[in-house]
Amino acid sequence: MTEQQLATEHVSDRNLALELVRVTESAALGASRWMGLGKKNEADGAAVTAMRRAFDTVEIDGTVVIGEGEMDEAPMLYIGEKLGCGGPAMDIAVDPLEGTNLCAKGGPNALAVIAMAEHGNFLHAPDIYMDKIAVGGGLPPEIVDLDAPIEENLRALARAKDCTVPDLVVCMLDRPRHEDKIARARAIGARIMLISDGDVAAAIATSQPESGVDICLGIGGAPEGVLTAAALRCVGGQMQGRLVFENDEQVERARKMGIADPHRKFGILEMARGNVLFAATGVTGGAMLRGVRRFGHGAVTHSVVMRSKSGTVRYIEAHHTAVHNPEPTP
Repeated sequence: MTEQQLATEHVSDRNLALELVRVTESAALGASRWMGLGKKNEADGAAVTAMRRAFDTVEIDGTVVIGEGEMDEAPMLYIGEKLGCGGPAMDIAVDPLEGTNLCAKGGPNALAVIAMAEHGNFLHAPDIYMDKIAVGGGLPPEIVDLDAPIEENLRALARAKDCTVPDLVVCMLDRPRHEDKIARARAIGARIMLISDGDVAAAIATSQPESGVDICLGIGGAPEGVLTAAALRCVGGQMQGRLVFENDEQVERARKMGIADPHRKFGILEMARGNVLFAATGVTGGAMLRGVRRFGHGAVTHSVVMRSKSGTVRYIEAHHTAVHNPEPTP
């Protein structure tokens, strides 16, 4: 590749990253109209519609590989849908409203999220569960292991961070399936942060010292796992995941999506390879991003955009005037 081609590719990556922010901003603005109204489906629908419309102007030949479901389950942003107005072939992972319940209830950390990579670089994870473990950057390689006992992982992480286990904060979804892990972590002194939803934001928080979260683990959504892996790739974080199946039909579905060994443990580079772009806009405020603030005839959004190639993380505050989103019907 010539020096001019490298420069062109660099500019193209940067431009695409900013285009992704415009798409997540649109989704967040759409969902924000429904914040606190107790209607999660309507909030999600508004985010999906706004995100899909915004993609029409992005100069890519995109294919949704993580989306709102299969073609017969979702009218837009379904797996396999083509997006963009022409350009490089890219795979796209989306969650137009990560934390639908959080948005409906006015809780923290609801996000509009997109990750993008060159074709073939994302794990095509079906919409099932995934057992996950994630930590932030700046740590020795393979400091934690999905197959190791939780006590062993926490002690290893404490040594790497030059602290004690009681200094650590472990974030998990507040679900009955995690009761054993919670009890065992507390038994050795670790502090637990339980969240109702939003494990993408929680896992990314491990890369931000000010968040106070040291490790995120437990069973959550597989699509969210791929989005998390994409974000952590950009900041040097570590993550492992394994699909959790409830029946043989789900196993077969994973195989049909190209996963030859559905029961294997995936590393972060197997979930999100190559040059990864990640963008998120806050719908409601949280540890990472402020939520949408609406006023008169406009709004303010707060977003983050990351690139794995350069390792840059940029926060963007955007002021939008004349926001014409339709008013929700109570």
